[in-house]
Amino acid sequence: MKKIAICGLSSRAFSMFIKPLLTNFSSGYEITGLLDADPKRFAVCKERFPELEQVSVFKEEEFDDMMRRSKPDAVIVTGRDDTHVRYIIRTLQWDKDVITEKPMVTTVQDAKRVLAAEAKSKGKVTVAFNYRYSPYHRKIKELILEGKLGRITSVDLNWYIDTYHGASYFKRWNRSRQYSGGLSVHKSTHHFDLVNWWLDQQPEEVFAYGNLHYFGSESEWNPLRGEDGRFCGTCRVREKCQYYSRWHPRSQNAAVKDDHIDSSADQSLLYTEYRPDACIFDEEIDIEDTYVAAVKYEGGALLSYSVTFSAPYEGYRLTINGTKGRIETNEFHEPSRIPFSFPEQTIEYYPLFESKQTIQVVKNDGGHGGGDPLLLEDIFLGKDPLRPYDILAGAEAGAYSIAVGEGIWRSVAEKKPITIKGLFHMQNA
Repeated sequence: MKKIAICGLSSRAFSMFIKPLLTNFSSGYEITGLLDADPKRFAVCKERFPELEQVSVFKEEEFDDMMRRSKPDAVIVTGRDDTHVRYIIRTLQWDKDVITEKPMVTTVQDAKRVLAAEAKSKGKVTVAFNYRYSPYHRKIKELILEGKLGRITSVDLNWYIDTYHGASYFKRWNRSRQYSGGLSVHKSTHHFDLVNWWLDQQPEEVFAYGNLHYFGSESEWNPLRGEDGRFCGTCRVREKCQYYSRWHPRSQNAAVKDDHIDSSADQSLLYTEYRPDACIFDEEIDIEDTYVAAVKYEGGALLSYSVTFSAPYEGYRLTINGTKGRIETNEFHEPSRIPFSFPEQTIEYYPLFESKQTIQVVKNDGGHGGGDPLLLEDIFLGKDPLRPYDILAGAEAGAYSIAVGEGIWRSVAEKKPITIKGLFHMQNA
């Protein structure tokens, strides 16, 4: 029986790791320690999972005490993004394995620290990039490995986050770059890791444009300018807010709705001195909600990437071009939130000199397009012996995904191309 400690009692910790550990993987794993900066989270966690009632809890500064007393074989890191680095490094210093949600950390400098700590440790870092495990994304990897596209020349990836999901990032701590690294790190590292993995190439240079168009105090959708500090649950002008009204019928009681927290609970019971329903039009928001970027890779491939965090629907459009062919696929996420009909996702393969082929993909159940269960199986049961290629991500993959994300926001701020090598050589950034 292997022992697990959890650092950061977030909703992701609950749904992605604790629940599966107590059910699907309970025969091989035991949770022996819980750590969080907010003591209310211990009560929330144990109410949600009564099986953990006797598990020891530890404050943020009691990490070493947790390691001594709970004696974990591995530590799962699922706290606020900026806290990841210290838990990862301390775990490695104890020569234990780390499993961290994405992003691994929030800056390239912190990624360097993790890589250095891992090199000195008997432990290793696993980054839970569940998008790799989507059946469509695995099939794309397999087509590339089979040589169907030849040498990859370019990738076009356009990602759309809808008004329900996108607004949630601006209600919470994600809206501050010091906590999240900005959305080009917190969210887009998912996308950059996918492309890096498909290409099996390291990124070299990034150039980007970006801005805050939909959120923040200057937004044209702000129902009341000049007043900061509002919260959705108590806002006196919420019925004039298009974002609030889109997802909250007037006949219903106010509730916080987003993809990351329990919208049915009284938020005052979930956190101490923190509310996850801050106004999306606050002055303090210091990140972008729109990016367009170009990335050059060491093997010659080029990525054209865009993302918007306030779209009418959620999904992506992807094209990959190679010397022997091209693939295209469009995905619509969260069908219950799309107010129009849309086609089922397929992968269209265009050989360079032959007829198009439409590929239907075998699907599986679970979060993130069926990726979550397969990721967890690889983490807790070991690599699938039927899969002939590597898919589980480590610290280096985490670092390069962050490098592209940081390169994007720095390029926007500095109005110039950013080299990945330059980011890794920056001092005290």
